[in-house]
Amino acid sequence: MSMVDALSRIGQIQAALEQFNTVQSNTVQSGQKAAAANAATSTAASTFADALASATGTSATGAATATPATGSATGSDIVAAAEKYLGVPYVFGGEDGSGMDCSGLVQTVYADMGITVPRLVSGQMKIGTEVGSLAEAKPGDLIVTGGGEHILIYAGNHKVIHAPYEGRTVCLVEAYMDDSEIDTIRRVIPDAPAAATASAGTTDLVGPALASLMNGRS
Repeated sequence: MSMVDALSRIGQIQAALEQFNTVQSNTVQSGQKAAAANAATSTAASTFADALASATGTSATGAATATPATGSATGSDIVAAAEKYLGVPYVFGGEDGSGMDCSGLVQTVYADMGITVPRLVSGQMKIGTEVGSLAEAKPGDLIVTGGGEHILIYAGNHKVIHAPYEGRTVCLVEAYMDDSEIDTIRRVIPDAPAAATASAGTTDLVGPALASLMNGRS
């Protein structure tokens, strides 16, 4: 395929995507959903234009580009932040490197990741979404025990990080509790961004239209 043919094909694909975007926007019922659909279509345009450019040896300069989400904390990030406080002495009401209690540890760790959570266990045990059992826990999840008196950070591999009680320090230990001793497990970090699902759904719809254009190539 010549350079002229490749650029012409990219133009046809972009025109098809713009037409699809118009139809998609007219069917969306809320402004928020419309924004998600438009973002997904832009991502699809970039993906297909880049793929076509790669196949034909041409440059995709000028095509729409997608920027990955940045700055979002993961469960592993939460665990890494908590590990920085290992060895800090337990201090009732404490919430910094000089001393902290169980809920102070949780609040400080999440704040380090730019996430605001309540100060006390009574508030922390209501945030996020419920996790059914310890077997389903993921790094960064919060485990509440003792009738809502104690909170721990699940670190993965059946281990937890917590500030136990007076005379002890923040530590990483085996998860010593079972489901019968757990009041609730809370997942504050979402499993997957909703934008990824929206992008996948839009790609499924756009694909046949692009295939039709490509099959009609002379």
